[in-house]
Amino acid sequence: MIRIAVDGMGGDFAPQEIVRGAQSVSREGLASIVLVGDEEKMKPFVTDHANLDMVHAPVCVGMNEAPSNALRKKKDSSMNRAFELHKGGEVQAVVSAGNSGAAMAFAIFTLGRIPGVDRPAIATLHPRMGEGVSILLDAGGTVDCKPTHLAQFALMGNAFAASVLGIDSPKVGILSNGEEETKGNELTREAHSLIKELGINYLGYVEGTDMYNGRTDVVVSDGFVGNIALKISEGVADFIFKFFKEGIKNSLKARIGYLLLNDLFKEFQKKADYSETGGAPLLGVDGVCIICHGKSNEKAMRNAILLARKFVEKGLKESINETMQDYQSLQKVKER
Repeated sequence: MIRIAVDGMGGDFAPQEIVRGAQSVSREGLASIVLVGDEEKMKPFVTDHANLDMVHAPVCVGMNEAPSNALRKKKDSSMNRAFELHKGGEVQAVVSAGNSGAAMAFAIFTLGRIPGVDRPAIATLHPRMGEGVSILLDAGGTVDCKPTHLAQFALMGNAFAASVLGIDSPKVGILSNGEEETKGNELTREAHSLIKELGINYLGYVEGTDMYNGRTDVVVSDGFVGNIALKISEGVADFIFKFFKEGIKNSLKARIGYLLLNDLFKEFQKKADYSETGGAPLLGVDGVCIICHGKSNEKAMRNAILLARKFVEKGLKESINETMQDYQSLQKVKER
């Protein structure tokens, strides 16, 4: 059974929602869970010890704490202790809804990077027309990127789409302000030239709408722009829900329409709800790390843990490792 470490103290609703989400997985025998955190605070919410262990780590990283401060002063935190268990081979993945910057810093510091990866990237999954999802990376891991970083993101996203989502020849594009070759900025233009030589199914520049219309499987961006795109998407989805909720409450005609389209509304809500996915993998570190939304509830944590299990089963880390080995070999050939 796959064994997963869960940061029991990370997130706005820790430890209650974290423990409940983890326990729902362990109770059903879907994975073996190691809850890492303050045992006295976690114990009241543990009602079933089947496939569930606890590791005491009372120090917690604050949600607004600077990652540099956490690295210096909180190496014995629940977050880093979870990564140490992964590094030591005691677990096969880590899931945390805590401070995302600190999680990335500890993942790099404790697990290290896969050879050939200069900067890890957070990859988020987005619904799109038709079946399946699209991948956006980087969604906030590295805000100041070099062209080579974007090229590496393209390779990692391609490996992710192929190994985990089972997409043959994933369609990859760089997020830009237009599809024309004359668009973009210095970063995207230089990255565009590099990615064209990688031997993947590269579309060139794509726009924000292409994340949802089914045109692309992988959308590449620096972490600054990618995080803004992510937050705008979340904001639009939230606005739509609130708009319809208010309209239905204030209009009889709207309530009748809602009843007729109830199944369709539920399907849309499920696609747009971040808790259905659970979290986002941090690609490029030497392990499997899932970073969750800070407001994750029981459902989100359960799905994040199941996502981690899927990535282990599908060999995501191994697939990226193999891809980056080929990339390094290609770079050496070019240098000769």
